[in-house]
Amino acid sequence: MSEIILLSDVRLSFPHIAEPQKNVNEQTGATRVSYNCEFIMPKDHPGFAAFMKRYSELALQKWAEHAQTVMTMISKDRKTRCFGEGDEKVNKKTFKPYDGYAGNLFITAGRDQPPQIIEANGTPIDPNNTMAYQMLTRKMYGGCRVNAAVKPWVQANSYGNGIRCDLVALQFLRDDTAFGEGAADASNMFGSVAAPVAMPGLPSFLGQ
Repeated sequence: MSEIILLSDVRLSFPHIAEPQKNVNEQTGATRVSYNCEFIMPKDHPGFAAFMKRYSELALQKWAEHAQTVMTMISKDRKTRCFGEGDEKVNKKTFKPYDGYAGNLFITAGRDQPPQIIEANGTPIDPNNTMAYQMLTRKMYGGCRVNAAVKPWVQANSYGNGIRCDLVALQFLRDDTAFGEGAADASNMFGSVAAPVAMPGLPSFLGQ
């Protein structure tokens, strides 16, 4: 089975693609840069099933006969896994799931380098073409539909055991309802602007 999982026609959420997310470690002062986002999909999405199958394979390779025990521990701690039930993603202000999450599943993916961006015709953007990269990534707003390639991997280090996911590639698929309030419209606060009045010509002695 391929190490990379394709998530077709999923909704993009909390995107940090055009510009990375920056987190500062309060103890060391070091800044961590991350290009990341979340993908929302229905519970019967084949991409999620493929993701979980790959996760099980990786866990068995890493923890052998203890794999099921470790996976159960991971499932009980949201901080150690990159996936979950959408109803877990609760807005701390409204106490309700964020837009698009209720009744669905999600996968969080990220990396410290910009992911590969795929054009509509299936060809990758030249990573050195900054203008083209920015043009496509800024089309990817929270709520739009995308195709994504992700690579799950298991964490087993001093920070504990867990399941993480690399963001490999993204392709804008189509528009959908934007999450959140969207851009504010203040057009009704303005009136029309009169055309500028032509200034009279300068006297000849000033125009010399």
